[in-house]
Amino acid sequence: MITTEKRGHITIVTIDRPERRNALDAEAQAELNAIFDAFEADDDQRVAIVTGAGDKAFCAGHDLSTPAPECPDDMPRGGFGGLTARFAMRKPVIAAVNGFAVGGGFEMVLACDIVVAAPHARFALPEVRVGMMPLAGGILRLYRLAGHHRAMTMLLTGRMIDMAEAEGIGLVAEVAHSRPVLDCALEWATRILEASPLAVQATKAVATRFADQPLGSAMDAQWTLPEVIRAQQSQDAAEGPAAFIEHRKPHWRGC
Repeated sequence: MITTEKRGHITIVTIDRPERRNALDAEAQAELNAIFDAFEADDDQRVAIVTGAGDKAFCAGHDLSTPAPECPDDMPRGGFGGLTARFAMRKPVIAAVNGFAVGGGFEMVLACDIVVAAPHARFALPEVRVGMMPLAGGILRLYRLAGHHRAMTMLLTGRMIDMAEAEGIGLVAEVAHSRPVLDCALEWATRILEASPLAVQATKAVATRFADQPLGSAMDAQWTLPEVIRAQQSQDAAEGPAAFIEHRKPHWRGC
């Protein structure tokens, strides 16, 4: 149901249930959770890409032919798709949206760091239309991304937005107009790999952990994060400036 491929330092995760529009049942959820656990624990893997099989759907959310989660304990520790509650994830995750991303599938997209999408991709949180709510971060993340009025037009009606609107709310970093969306995601992943892995992880930690704090206190507190301290004290912190001075590409050790 879920396939993984490693290309150098990049892990590609593909939801492979096209007959169900890549909707997730409990087994697929557990499988994704284990995959992201393994990705996080593998120091050789630095960026993950998550996508869906086929060209119709990224993920149609929860498979409604199976019982729906009624509380957080009904989902994997990492949240819906093993991703939406993974708040301490150190490494970047890119969503390569190849079609519809609705319900929990859209919540997975919102939990990613960079989103690239095919021109025909669409996004929605339609839970209210079937008597449910997007409680895997969808309400809160969309509200923070889009603001009160734009978010409420989606949350209270379940309406779907197209690519133009997705770009307008700042969701999508790039639309893959003339190439496969996975190729677009791989290009973004390669750009990330050009940077120090420890600096990338520390930067993500600062951005995600202090986003809602007052700027002054956050700027003080960021220096105390273990990820920041580790990056500053690493060999890579010396390698970067040395490579710049010597006009060569840095050789990142991740230590």
